[in-house]
Amino acid sequence: MTLGRLGVLVGSSALGPGGERLTEAVAEAGAVLLQRHGGAGGAYLPPHRIDHEANLRRLSGEGCDRVLAVSSVGSLRAGLGVGSMLCPDDFIALHLGLSIFEDARGHGTRGFDPHWRGRVLAAWEEVEASPLRDGGVYWQAIGPRFETPAEIRLIAAHADVIGMTVAAECIAAAELGLHYAPICVVDNLANGIGPEPLSLAEFEAGREASAEALATALGSVVPRLAEVPA
Repeated sequence: MTLGRLGVLVGSSALGPGGERLTEAVAEAGAVLLQRHGGAGGAYLPPHRIDHEANLRRLSGEGCDRVLAVSSVGSLRAGLGVGSMLCPDDFIALHLGLSIFEDARGHGTRGFDPHWRGRVLAAWEEVEASPLRDGGVYWQAIGPRFETPAEIRLIAAHADVIGMTVAAECIAAAELGLHYAPICVVDNLANGIGPEPLSLAEFEAGREASAEALATALGSVVPRLAEVPA
């Protein structure tokens, strides 16, 4: 069996403080690093403007057969604090009318690849990286605004973390034949979970605080994942 390349799909937080270690690890492992928010000329592309199909097709075109997706999330649980990392095992994205197909093939089920997800969890444990929670439900919001406290109360009854990209990526990856598993990093408590309303400043501070530990963990895990099949 020919082993394809590993694709590492990240947000801007993974390339913050300490991000050079991740960049070096990806390059040395022969993997492919893609920043999902990268727009023309290096401009930041907000979540609702990202072309997920194009991103995943680019990774596929680079010879990738599996994807490790790293995503910033808000926590829907007071006990799941800033800096926590988890590997969700399911998602909710009821609003997404998304498929790369224009025919009946779009009716198939989609989800995180269980075997590849298991490989990610095993590799994380082997390198003794920062603690990684196994399981949880990811809710994909529409964005780009933060949700209201009332919306969060509704969502928190059904999910553990909230973000704006991972479910859409997973669907596109599955339809392109790419194995996909996520690592989510809590950068903030969702609006209404913490004692004060969520601000952009708080969101950015949490993202920066998590970046160093995330980059260190990924720098150790990526080389191992580049050597194992999905």
